[in-house]
Amino acid sequence: MTEATQQALCGLRDLSMIKWYVIPLLAIVFYIYTREIKEARRTNNWNAVLAGLTIFGVDFFNETWNGWVMYLTQRSAVWTTPGDTALRTMVGWNIEIIFMFLILGIIYYHTLSESKKEKILGLPEKWFWAIGFSIFCVFVECLLNIGGHLVWEYPFWNLSSKGVWLIFFFGYFHFFCFAILVISLKSMKAKLMTLGIIYSVPISMNIFAWSLGWRY
Repeated sequence: MTEATQQALCGLRDLSMIKWYVIPLLAIVFYIYTREIKEARRTNNWNAVLAGLTIFGVDFFNETWNGWVMYLTQRSAVWTTPGDTALRTMVGWNIEIIFMFLILGIIYYHTLSESKKEKILGLPEKWFWAIGFSIFCVFVECLLNIGGHLVWEYPFWNLSSKGVWLIFFFGYFHFFCFAILVISLKSMKAKLMTLGIIYSVPISMNIFAWSLGWRY
């Protein structure tokens, strides 16, 4: 195993690592969702909440298959987060990342206007902002990699031109594609069913892996 992998496995899901700043961050996330749920109950528009949960659910899947790569190769995940954290949940996932992705979808949704015909630079605004947010997230990820907080092991997932495109499409852009899919569905039943499928896949993968004693 790589040195970064060994560091990422150290303290994995160790509750003694929790730091006090997790509490106010958790309160902020709760406050955001409480406000969104209150507004949704008033307007019967749940898309902000659904967008938030969708992007987090897709990230949950991303982090799960990334953990599987680590266990099956016994070398490294595609990305690892070996640095300081208040709680490391998987080798490439920590509590700070979790909080960010819980609210990213809500931020994205509120960037959109109420008009479904709005365009920016000739693109429907939902796709313009999906591309824009993905580019910004890749930029931040590159900074984290340069700073040593996010380690990339494999040549297909790095700062090269091909690697950056993979990170763009499979690291972020498809998150927003799923959010667009969910909030574009007509019925609440269809939205909830789609959200349920998104979550059922990583949950099933983790139950299977953990039942076999896999550690990632």
